[in-house]
Amino acid sequence: MVGDRLLVHGNTVGERDRGGVITEVQGLDGGPPYVVRFDDGHTGLVFPGPDAVVLPK
Repeated sequence: MVGDRLLVHGNTVGERDRGGVITEVQGLDGGPPYVVRFDDGHTGLVFPGPDAVVLPK
């Protein structure tokens, strides 16, 4: 849902987790893909994989 946080865990040693706020849901029934405004300021279209979790607001 819009406003929820998306957290993508780093999948290699030393890679940091990335997080951001879901600003738009483009999939059916609230599913992916999501437009996410990441904490570092950039915005991107994300198709979350198994290393990602959505944290409800």
